[in-house]
Amino acid sequence: MAGTTTLIPTGTWTADVAHSKVGFAVKHMGIATVRGEFKEFEGTLEIGEDLSTAKVRGTVKVASVDTNEPQRDEHLRSADFFDVAQYPELTFESTRIEALDDESFRITGDLTLHGVTNEVVLDAEVQGTDVDPWGNERVGLEITGQLSRGDYGMKFNQALGSGNMLVADKVKLALDVSAVKQAA
Repeated sequence: MAGTTTLIPTGTWTADVAHSKVGFAVKHMGIATVRGEFKEFEGTLEIGEDLSTAKVRGTVKVASVDTNEPQRDEHLRSADFFDVAQYPELTFESTRIEALDDESFRITGDLTLHGVTNEVVLDAEVQGTDVDPWGNERVGLEITGQLSRGDYGMKFNQALGSGNMLVADKVKLALDVSAVKQAA
């Protein structure tokens, strides 16, 4: 494929929540990785004739955080972390999408989390396209990136005797998205 075209056909694509995941990973005590996900989210990808005009938007209901440990999830919902009572959603809106090759691209955009907006860069790889048994056109994407909790005002932590911190500042993002093309 030439220049700024992509493997994703033109159109508007909507994330299929039942077949997608918005996940994250963060170091605990500097020695173990805690993984979690948000269960409630939505996202769209608009692809035109030229990738430079493409747009990605997403919203996550932060209270839907799930790390498979109810007490930790409640703490994450509290003012120490997400403060879901004051900031119930996190949002992302792309500002630039650049093709890296035929199957991967870089998405730069504004992430608003905990009342703070910062630019983040995400790497996306097209996993493929196909038509499901019900005639829906689908695309699979794997999207990764990272952010600093401190950049969003989430500074809760505790120093350990070893010199490690209870919760790392760096959070790795991992999204697996199956999106369905919407009717024109």
